[in-house]
Amino acid sequence: MRVAMMRMMRGARALRRGLGTAAMMLALAMPAMAVQPDEILPDPALEARARDISQGLRCLVCRNENIDDSNADLARDLRLLVRERLVAGDSDAEVVDYVTDRYGEYVLLEPRRTGANWLLWGAGPAMLIIGLGLGVVFIRRRGRADEADSLSEAEEKRLEEILRQ
Repeated sequence: MRVAMMRMMRGARALRRGLGTAAMMLALAMPAMAVQPDEILPDPALEARARDISQGLRCLVCRNENIDDSNADLARDLRLLVRERLVAGDSDAEVVDYVTDRYGEYVLLEPRRTGANWLLWGAGPAMLIIGLGLGVVFIRRRGRADEADSLSEAEEKRLEEILRQ
């Protein structure tokens, strides 16, 4: 009985340690917000708009990370630029246009669906449809070729004679 109690207590300790370790690892794995306290605007509405805009802008150093989550110096400069334009009275679209004019459309995490971008947006689905069509044509032709390649009765008799020898 005593041995069983000791084993249960050891198991409970191990479980607590495991849960504590898991909680610590989850806390460490959470992304650290890169926005510094000195960047935050005093007006909560403007700050919320700045955060929304920052979520859609790519950090040019970190590639596929938005500027709100990036610790790069350029991301900080872009966050400050966004806030500066908002304080100046620009709308959200004007701020995005301002940043895009200076850094190009690459700075947008989700490129606009206009102009030449339609070609890029449509290329994937178009290639899939073309590939499926080519696959269907290939399979149909292969089926027809199998039927055409069958032997006539005379050829089958001659083949049997050759195989018997």
